[in-house]
Amino acid sequence: MDHNSSFSAGTADVSSVDGDALAGVTVIVCASCRDETGSDAHPRAGEMLARDTRRAASGEKISIRTVECLGNCKRRLSAAILRDGCWSYVFGDLTAASGADLVTGAKLFATSTDGLIPWRGRPDSLKRGLVARIPPLDMLKDLI
Repeated sequence: MDHNSSFSAGTADVSSVDGDALAGVTVIVCASCRDETGSDAHPRAGEMLARDTRRAASGEKISIRTVECLGNCKRRLSAAILRDGCWSYVFGDLTAASGADLVTGAKLFATSTDGLIPWRGRPDSLKRGLVARIPPLDMLKDLI
């Protein structure tokens, strides 16, 4: 894990992140996710999370996209944060109101110098909800 990231602040100030840096970050929200009750009601909880994330990102250059399924159903509401050439992150156990946390995570990612979302300053839902960290393809080594 990236618990020992070089990011030094206990609480990050992400209020004034450069818009150009944000343009390289994408938040993907699973629109088909159900809430903790497993309800088939529409709009689905994932759709509501996507709306909340778009609201939280209003005026920012963060790309908010949806996908029909991230395949993380056991962890309920799920989303991913991606940045070109960097690790990608998948989160679960989110709520329909986790949009601001996803935007904060995207801003932390945009300002990261090592291609990782810093552990310090990361919202609790993105600490507890971390499902996977996936390396960029150019970092992989062939074993052949």
